[in-house]
Amino acid sequence: MTVDLLDRSLLVGALVVLVAIAAVRLSLRSGLPSLLVFLGLGVALGESGLGVRFHDAALTQVLGYGALVLILAEGGLTTRWSGVRSSIGPAAVLSTVGVVVSVGVVGTATHLLLSVDWTVSLLVGAVLSSTDAAAVFSVLRRVPIHPRLAGVLEAESGLNDAPVVLLVVTLAEAAVGDHHARPWWALVALAALELVVGAAAGLTVGWLGAQLLQRLKLPSSALFSLGVVALTVLAYAGAATLHGSGFHAVYLAGLVLGNAHLPHGAAVRGFAEALGWLAQIGLFVLLGLLAAPSRLGAQLVPALVLGLVLLLVARPLSVLVSMTPLRMPWRHQAFLSWAGLRGAVPVVLATVPVTSGVPGTAWLFDLVFVLVVVFTLVQAPTLPVVARRLGVAGVVDTLDLDVEAAPLAALDADVLQVRVGAESRLHGLEVFELRLPVGANITLVVRDGAGSVPGPRRVLRRGDQLLVVTTSAVRSATESRLRAVSRGGRLAVWARDAAAPTDGARRWPLR
Repeated sequence: MTVDLLDRSLLVGALVVLVAIAAVRLSLRSGLPSLLVFLGLGVALGESGLGVRFHDAALTQVLGYGALVLILAEGGLTTRWSGVRSSIGPAAVLSTVGVVVSVGVVGTATHLLLSVDWTVSLLVGAVLSSTDAAAVFSVLRRVPIHPRLAGVLEAESGLNDAPVVLLVVTLAEAAVGDHHARPWWALVALAALELVVGAAAGLTVGWLGAQLLQRLKLPSSALFSLGVVALTVLAYAGAATLHGSGFHAVYLAGLVLGNAHLPHGAAVRGFAEALGWLAQIGLFVLLGLLAAPSRLGAQLVPALVLGLVLLLVARPLSVLVSMTPLRMPWRHQAFLSWAGLRGAVPVVLATVPVTSGVPGTAWLFDLVFVLVVVFTLVQAPTLPVVARRLGVAGVVDTLDLDVEAAPLAALDADVLQVRVGAESRLHGLEVFELRLPVGANITLVVRDGAGSVPGPRRVLRRGDQLLVVTTSAVRSATESRLRAVSRGGRLAVWARDAAAPTDGARRWPLR
């Protein structure tokens, strides 16, 4: 590479990032995940657009894995343990049992409908079985739903990459006729061992890293943020070196570090989100470059057929089999079935058969690309409507603010932003009627763009934005109280079942 080529590459790269950032605004207004905008940008740069030719599937796979490491690290670092604690069990079942069911259904449909041999058919099912962390996290930022349901979706998208990658690689090896292939029971045992090693590596690196960072007390939030992200990457590399699941390790390490009450929390989350956005932009633009529009049309009908099987049969059946024993309400199961978004992960995994030398699978990348685009267009914009119709939409949306946490750490305090939704029974209540726990207080109410400090007799209205300051000890109780009053009104103090449990018990509301 020459300096001149470097200059041109930096020019194009910077312009792509700036255009992608501007395009995010369009995705927010349209309700579509930003991945579609980034994919479209890559296609526009490609051979059918500006003429950039890119056909290196192996490089795409390597860079895709690197991007997924950063995306999963962001997911772990920005996920609150209190929000997913009671959802880890259901998510783990959905990420294992649910994946097996989905692979079986889609693989059978591929074999019967497309006349493909069984090994490649199951390989197609495995490639399509993983929900995408980037797509799910993007949608959850704008669709407030019941917190436990959101926790299942978040944890599932963070956990299911690891078993799916193992399954895809194993099936690809079988498809090329590896004479050293192990029997199925040995493969299951090996996959379980890799997941255990990955989990152990992630939890160990996360815990030891948190202890080290707390003792170092770095004065710079930038250095601290860099150290936290480096630890998540170390977890991935360490687990992979030990022949464990690196994807499992990086997500769990991020989850531990993100909930270790480290200083500079907001700076760490901001840095991780910035890297996550950069990884998404680079990954999706790269996948768009690899796609050739001239070939995509031939895969439209197969993609629609398999997509309908995945959306209407495989995903609902995997949720039914996984969640019914856990007594999840059918409304929640229905939403989980519709919210199983596919994104970059299946498209990246579609390059594995090509790089592994599986004969006759060059069409798979095009099929998966078309399927992801078409069904993201169908599912993502309808999620808010589906959530409202099924009664799982959140009427109180509680978000962390991007506030530098170092000053708050000494006070052991948290700052929450609460929105009073259109159906919330907070409407018409006075502030004192909320009866928030001791240690929590509403410090600001913003209505129609104007903010004021509320007194105890201030009446809340729909659309109000509330700033709540709470000690860390009563944060969960404050959120539970707000949600309880939002559903049950001022009498919610007697409605014990209105509040979401904060002890991590596996209980599901009836609505």
